[in-house]
Amino acid sequence: MVSRRAFLQAVPMGALSLAAAGTPLALGAAPAPAPAEKPLQADKIVALVGDDVPTRSIWLPHRLDEAIAGDTEVGDIYLQEGAVGKLEKRFAELLGKEDAAFMPTGTMANQIAVRILCGDRRHLLLQKESHVYRDEEDATPVLSGINPVPIEGGTGEQLVASIEAAYNQRSEDPYPLEVGAISLESPVRRLDGSTIALDTILRIAAIAKKNGSGMHLDGARLLLMSGMQGFDPKAYAAPFDTVYVSLYKYLGAPFGAILAGDKAHIDRARHVRHIFGGTIFRGWPSAVLTLRGLDHFGERFARVRTAGEALLVKLASMPGIRIERVERGSNIAVAVLDPNVADGLRERARAADIVVGKPDSGRLHLTFNETLLRKPTATIAQVFAT
Repeated sequence: MVSRRAFLQAVPMGALSLAAAGTPLALGAAPAPAPAEKPLQADKIVALVGDDVPTRSIWLPHRLDEAIAGDTEVGDIYLQEGAVGKLEKRFAELLGKEDAAFMPTGTMANQIAVRILCGDRRHLLLQKESHVYRDEEDATPVLSGINPVPIEGGTGEQLVASIEAAYNQRSEDPYPLEVGAISLESPVRRLDGSTIALDTILRIAAIAKKNGSGMHLDGARLLLMSGMQGFDPKAYAAPFDTVYVSLYKYLGAPFGAILAGDKAHIDRARHVRHIFGGTIFRGWPSAVLTLRGLDHFGERFARVRTAGEALLVKLASMPGIRIERVERGSNIAVAVLDPNVADGLRERARAADIVVGKPDSGRLHLTFNETLLRKPTATIAQVFAT
């Protein structure tokens, strides 16, 4: 399982900037400086790390100009109309919901959703590995007075039994827990992008309905399931009252999130967004880039999945490499490398304009994104050869 720090540092920013050779201070003659590494071109590399396509901040004005393409109606005011309004309608349709609201951050989207769904029933069931529980500090109890109840099961069948046990325990207690909602994350970053099967979600949704609890999907990386057998965003989102999707993790936006649901929930969400200080003056820069990134994303990422599978098959056939699959994985696998393969891998990869992470005790996380389509599978696999 990759840590948050390792995940965020997976693409070394220095690798995407111009290399600078420094001269060390020393008495006497200075040693010859080490040769500068060849600078990598962010628009040319294959990055086997991270969900998004690496880009440079300096390119943002050009990217915005291309995305606007002369449209004079992109501007919003306090997240109303313009590109933001178009994006909200686009996501509502994509997820099969009545409405959707732009949020400045995913944490805000999650927190507003669970606040609305729980209401006066002050307990929230959620996976112990989930972002809401592990990465949003104490936002749930501090902001909304809601108590998170972490459950076992990850993304597997055990989730159903854990949720049933949590509800059954209420009958044994003189002061039973009042569960307002269940929050499920899928794919789960802390479980290397493992996803929950739709059948499992439907069984959990039946339990929630029986007990009068809401259902929230932390689907920050939901669209990375594109190309998985049987995946359809509307069908996957249907059992949930609210669904959050990130705009910047892989859709090319600099920030932002979408929260979708029925009209009553999303009307309330916009009100709570303002209470939380999230009604920013302009959201259109994020919205126009997301709209562009959404165009044919499902088809593009299906191609990424096919290319990733071909690469894993090729690597598995090479000496000194063993591939570990993530159960119901979205876009991550692990290559277990013999020392002779791991030694010098990053340098060999860099020379071929390929970025890989740092193997940890021979284990290398391979994360597939759209840069995988920039080179033939055989070319990428060759850097693993010894």
